[in-house]
Formats: sequence, structure tokens, C-alpha cells
Amino acid sequence: MSNKFVVVDLETNGNSPRKGDRIIQFAAVVIENGKIVEEYSSLLNPLQPISPFIEELTGITDEMVDSAPIFEEIADKIVCLLEDAYFVAHNVLFDLSFLNEELEQAGFRQFYGPILDTVELARILYPTADSYKLTDLAAQEGIVHSRPHQADSDAYVTAELLLLLLEKLNALPQVTTKKLEFLSSSLKSDLDIYLQALLQEKQSKVEYIPENWEVYRGLTLKRLPNNLAGNQGKDYSVSFDMDIIEKRMRDSLSFYQKREGQLKMMNVVHRALMDNQHGLIEAGTGVGKSLGYLVPAAYFAIEHKKQVIISTFTTQLQEQLFRKDLPLLKNLLPFPITYTLLKGRNHYISLDKFEVSLKEQEDNYDIVLTKMQILIWLTETETGDKDELNLTSGGNNYWEKIKNDGNFSLPISKEWAQKDFYRRTRNAAQKANLIITNHALLVKDLTADQHLLPAYDYVIVDEGHHFEKTAIKHFGFRFSYIAVRLSINAIGTTDQKQLMYHLENMIGDSSTSEKIEFNQFILALHVELDELFRSVLCYVKKTNQPRRDGKGSYRIKKNDLGDWNGVKSVAERLVFLWKDAREALLEKVQRLKDQDRKITSSQMLVVERIESILNDWLVYINHLREMFLREGDHIAWLESDRNNYPNNAVLYTQPSSVAETLQDMFFSKKKSVVFTSATITVNNSFEYYIKVLGLGKDLLQVQIDSPFNYSQQVQLLIPTDVPEVNTVSLNEYVSTIGEQIIKIAQATKGRMLILFTANDMLRKTYDYMKESGCLEEYAILAQGITNGSRMRLTRNFQRYDKAILLGTNSFWEGIDIPGEDLTCLIIVRLPFSSPEDPLTEAKNELIKNKGGNPFLENSLPEAVLRFKQGFGRLIRTEEDKGFIIVFDRRIVSTSYGETFLQSIPAVPIKQQNSDEMVKFIENWLM
Repeated sequence: MSNKFVVVDLETNGNSPRKGDRIIQFAAVVIENGKIVEEYSSLLNPLQPISPFIEELTGITDEMVDSAPIFEEIADKIVCLLEDAYFVAHNVLFDLSFLNEELEQAGFRQFYGPILDTVELARILYPTADSYKLTDLAAQEGIVHSRPHQADSDAYVTAELLLLLLEKLNALPQVTTKKLEFLSSSLKSDLDIYLQALLQEKQSKVEYIPENWEVYRGLTLKRLPNNLAGNQGKDYSVSFDMDIIEKRMRDSLSFYQKREGQLKMMNVVHRALMDNQHGLIEAGTGVGKSLGYLVPAAYFAIEHKKQVIISTFTTQLQEQLFRKDLPLLKNLLPFPITYTLLKGRNHYISLDKFEVSLKEQEDNYDIVLTKMQILIWLTETETGDKDELNLTSGGNNYWEKIKNDGNFSLPISKEWAQKDFYRRTRNAAQKANLIITNHALLVKDLTADQHLLPAYDYVIVDEGHHFEKTAIKHFGFRFSYIAVRLSINAIGTTDQKQLMYHLENMIGDSSTSEKIEFNQFILALHVELDELFRSVLCYVKKTNQPRRDGKGSYRIKKNDLGDWNGVKSVAERLVFLWKDAREALLEKVQRLKDQDRKITSSQMLVVERIESILNDWLVYINHLREMFLREGDHIAWLESDRNNYPNNAVLYTQPSSVAETLQDMFFSKKKSVVFTSATITVNNSFEYYIKVLGLGKDLLQVQIDSPFNYSQQVQLLIPTDVPEVNTVSLNEYVSTIGEQIIKIAQATKGRMLILFTANDMLRKTYDYMKESGCLEEYAILAQGITNGSRMRLTRNFQRYDKAILLGTNSFWEGIDIPGEDLTCLIIVRLPFSSPEDPLTEAKNELIKNKGGNPFLENSLPEAVLRFKQGFGRLIRTEEDKGFIIVFDRRIVSTSYGETFLQSIPAVPIKQQNSDEMVKFIENWLM
């Protein structure tokens, strides 16, 4: 095994060597026998200008490289360094392609030796890392990285990272190394060469397995305790005394600051639980909401021997509570507390399915990478929860094959029963004082045949403003053309080598006529599915006006009975055909089971997959009946792309309201449900939220103000020279706000978040800013344009000194950018839902039919709550300060604009033209 690794990093003046981009800095660090033995670095003259963005990013200027050598002058040195070595880099193919292009141009042979990629290696060995950027990995591993985007610093940090990665890889048990080696031939790097040599070395030695691991059926697992203790039946002397609690917080929490709002919230939550009351608490940013409800929940649970459910909006927020807030709670309580995290079954791995899957030969890169990640993860995880993993999109698809779906019919399933992560979690939940779940699971539990949560009477709903929409989504239905077609394709005909092909091979006695008949079912399903979506699309286009915003979202109104009957007949044909196809497939599965012969685990996985699809088909059939063949008050609509292609369409149904359903199924059956959020009042009233949730009148309603001094920390600016958006063309409006954004960004040095209500306007504004040429030193990041999730875009925004982030929808809430990284928040338009949106249109129609005012009862309250969420992005700590700029003059020019202003903390408001506003910003920031 070669013990020489040359870790290389390059700074370049572009991304494409084939288009003439050149290296401007080369650095290499040589590792031999596990130690750094040599470093080399040189600036290079690219013989072309360095762009302002690259200069800003790397700190390398034209002046710095003017006297530097050209690549040809150091090429010989580089070739010598790389001799008989692994070529290593962070994203190795980028560096190698640049280097090989330069070597070839200089008259040298390209490098064809073995390569290792520290991104790929980190993905495998750090499967739970939030990010695989070099700076983030360095921070995670405690490696000092003082000069990012400078080749010498990056190369040295990458070398230190490589040493840690190889140390972890070398320490793995032989059984795991062997499985990694079996998979590694499909990787982009030459890790297989390294693993083969490592395996030979391990096989020559006696192996010792550390006590924290156990090897079971060929998999290395983290050793977990056999018994999960609880304390529900134990007696503790508990007194909910706020003075004692406040003292314990002061003594236990190093960062503690007394917050009257937090103490008030603790009292209110405890009172609601004690008095068996439902409650609504709006707690402003900075109150300390999490401990504000966790402390009283813990005291109540211990004192009364009752479980308390804590529900959050997302699984990510569940993790935040579990990893950050609950350990703090545990430290400050005078008694022991048990808690567990409970998610839907599909979040947990099925170890029996993973064992079978590992034996399948696979050359798909994402699947191979994910299998390798999971092999490492199983040596570390205590939960088996997918959310711990950082998977690619292909990895997420693979998870569908190995997720826990409750089916334990494999021959090896019984062998894994005691190790099953979901079963362990359910057992822990039965004994826990606090159970941390999410809104989706909480709502799903209301209608589940077998309860997903232990029986409970007390629940605290955090991020409560999302609960109604979560419930509406649960009681609705999504019918996607692509998803349905994929499920039909997965079954396939008897000659397509899909599931049906394998099933027929297992049965072995089907006649030719049977096979032909089933194949006709599958082909007919495709035809009728196409016809349904085509006919629905034609119908909605005929019964709806084209949308002004260009979106392909149309309500199914059922008001043209002649054409609607035509759609119904197509749906009816599809339903009956699907029912017959499903029964034929069920009969074949049953025939296989009746043969009473032993089948392999791989064959059983085929049967499981077929049965899972059959269950999906039953759901599809029932919902199609509900949508097309029965009368009801659900709202139905179709969404497609701008081109209105049927194969990109999705059908939806949702109830117009869940108020009665929640009252009957949830509130009337629970003793205390407490909702909390930073945004559930409109104009200081809970009336809107009480109405949409279906809460009764006998409930606690408490507003707790933020401790922040908004009047000193925030300036609300409204430019007077931005036109009303509906009075000019979209392009004219974009050019006006684009110019203003450029001026403001130059005054604030970036550090700007811009919130839009429409993707089209965001895209046009982004293009205008990029094409202006005025912001070349700035990193301009945009949702839906710049690659990456919301979390990644936010992280990248914080990474650059001069950055501008453009977002819609999800960026109005849930992102946290404290400190100087965010100085300016721009709200382009007040966040009203489009009146053409099917849900908005239907809700407004229902309100109007009952004699109400749709604008005041629905559109305005929803927009105000969204505005409050956007407003809350700017000030996250007591030290933050900055500007909120609203381009939409309706906030001051209309009577309802006052509702927006009354719903946020009192802040100074200035109306100025753009030039005056920019001067004010510059002066205020000095």
C-alpha cells in the first residue's frame, strides 16, 4: 500500500479549464507514513485579468501575480511531487482537470495515478455531517482554518482532514472494511485500491473489537443498553416555585439572563396544564420559548405522573429540541427526567432489509455511496433515524428500499427484532415523561388504525401557526402523474424485468393467456391515466381564466356539468380498471404464498414491494372515487408547469376547513392543548387563529412581548419613489427595485435578505442585479437559481463578507441569521396570497357565500401573519440592528396597511426617496 499522499489545492480564475480559465495559485502538502513531511506553494501568473469576484473571494490581485511564475516554470516541480503518490484534493476531479490541462499545455504527461477525494471520503466516513465544505468540516473536526480560499491554507487543512479520515477508516473492524471494499469499485476515486491493501494488512493481524461496538450478522453496530429505564411510576418531591426555578436557571445556565417574559410563559403553561385548559401563547422573538414550555411541562409530568407531548413543525426542529434544549432542561431540573424523540416509522432503518440489500450487486453511484455511509453510520447511531444522515437525492430514493414500513416478513426479520430501532423508540416513548414529536405525526395519530403515539391528554404545540395547514394537508390528498406512473412501471408487464416479471418467475405456473391478460391491464392503466390527466387539464383550462402570474394551478370547479360528466366517465373507467388489475395482482401474490415453498430474502423483498404498491393503489382508487365520483365540500385543483404538460401535473384535494374536525377529534378529547408561536395574533387579537383551529372560547390567551428594544434596533424604511406594482409592467417594476437594491447593497456592504412573494419576480430581479455589472464583488444567492437547500444557501450567505440572498416562501420564516451577517431586510411586496390561488379562491368564495368579507376574514390575516414572520428574520439577538425596507407602499397608503404596522413591535418609520434613504442608511451604520 502506497504511504505517500500529495494533497493539492488550486485557486483559479474560473471554473472551466477548457474555456481558458487558469490556475492562479498552486499548493501541495505531502504526507508519508501518516505524517506531513513537505509543503509547497506558489502564486501563478495566469496571463489574464483576475475577475473582481475571484479577487474578493481569494484576496489574490492582478498585482500579486504580475511577478509570479507562469505554470510552465513550476510544472517539473509538480510532476516530481506527484511521483508514486495518491493525488488527493477536496473535490478532486475539479483540481485534477485543471492541473492536467495545464500539464498538457506545458508539454508534460497528465497525471494518471490513483486519486482520493476528501469530499467523497468525508461523505462516507462522516455520514451525519451537516456540510461537506472544507471550512465546515474543519470546524467540525476542530481544525484551524484561518485563510479559506487560499491554496496553501486549504491544502494544509485538507491534509489534516485526510489524516483524520484515514485514521477513522483504518480503525474500522475487518467485517466493515470488507463490505466497504466490496462496494468501493463504483466510486469516483480509487478508494478501492487503498481498501484492498488495508484489508490485506488487517487479515494478517489478530483483531480486537472495542466494547462500544458489536458485530451482528455481518454488520458492526453501536452497542446499546438492553433496558430502557423510565421513571413514570416513581415519586419525587416537586414544587413549581418560580423563585426556585429562576435560581436554578441562574446557577445552571452559563449564558442565563433573567427574562420576565420567559418566566411569565412558564407560569401560563403550567397553569393551563394544571387547570386542564387549552391555551394560545404568542411569545415574541427572544423570550426563550423552548424552556418557557419545557420547564413547566417537566414539572407537571413528574408531579402528576402524566406524559406530555411536545410537537414541533418539522423533524429538524424536533432534533434541535432534542440535541440542544432538552439537555439544558435536564441540567437545571432538581429531579431526573426522561424524554424521547418519536417520528414516523419511515424515518427509521429496517436492518433486515439493509442486510439483504447489501448483498445485491450495484453500480449506481448514489446507492453505493449511501450503502457505505450507512455502514459507517450504524457504528455510531443510537436511533437509526434517517434525519441524522446527510444523503444525496439518490440516497433518499434508496432509503425507500430499506426504510421501516412495519413489514417483518423476511426470513431474517425475527433475527433483527431485538435490534429494531423503531421498536426501541416506541418502547422508550411508553416510559418517557416528555415525548418530542412533530405536527404531521400528531395529526396522523388522530386517524391511525393503530395509535402511533402512547395515549396522552396533555400536549404543547410549538410553531403552532403551522398546525392548521398541517392538518389540512393530512386530510387532503395528492395524486401525482409521475408518482402514479412510476408505481405502475414498478410492477411492469411480465416481460419487462420489473416486479411482475420476478413474481411470475417465482410462481412458475402462469399460463400464456394469464400473462397476456395482465399485460393488457398494465398497458390500459397507462392509457387511462394519460387520458384522465389530459381531460382534467382541458377541463380546468376551459373553466378558468389564464392566471396573470403565469402559474399552472387551476381549481376544479365542477360548474360545467356537460364537460365534467366526461371527466367523471374517464375517472370511473380508470377506477374500475385499477381495481381489476389490483385484484389480479393480489391473486398472484396469494398463489405464491399458497405454494408453501421456501423463498429467499431477496424474493421476499419483491413480494413486500408488490404488497406495498398494492396498498398505494388502494389509496389511489379510494381518493379518485372521492375526488371525481362523490359529492363533497373538499377543494380540488390541478397543478402543472407553465407548458401545461399532463405528465408534469398533480391533482390535489383538501378540506376548506379543519375547525370542526379538530374540535371533534382533538380538542374535545384532550385535557390541555397549548399552542405557542411568535406569530399567531393579528392586530393583537387571537380571533383569527381561534376560528381556523376550531378552538372554543374557554381558553387562555396570552401575548408575551419580545425583550428586544426594537425602537432602537430597527428602522422601518418605505421608499416614496417605487411605483405600485400593478401600475407598471413587471419589467419596469423590476428595473426600479433592482436599481434601489443595488444602491442599498452598496451602502450596507451586502448583508441583505430580500423576500419575494413570486418566483418570477425573484428571477427577473436576480438577472437584473447580475447583468448590471455593479455588484461583481458581491455573492448573489437566490432560491431556485443558486444550487442548494435553504440551509445551504443560508450558510453560504453567512460565509461571504458581501452577500445578498433572495428568497420566497420558506425564507419568510425559519432561517436564523444573527449578528452582523444580516443588516438589511427588504420586503418587496406585502405577502398576500394570489386571489387566483385555488385554495385562496375557494376559501374566499365560501366566506362570501356565508355573507362574510373574504378580504378581512382570510386574505388580510394570512398576509399579516406572513409579514410578521418575515419581519422576525432581522433581529435575532439583543445586539442585532438593521433596516427593514418595504417597497410596497400599500403599507402606508391603504387603510388596511395599519393592520400590518399594528401587528409588529413599534419601530421608527421613515418615508423617503431612494437617495435620501441611502444617505440615511450610510449615516445610521457609521
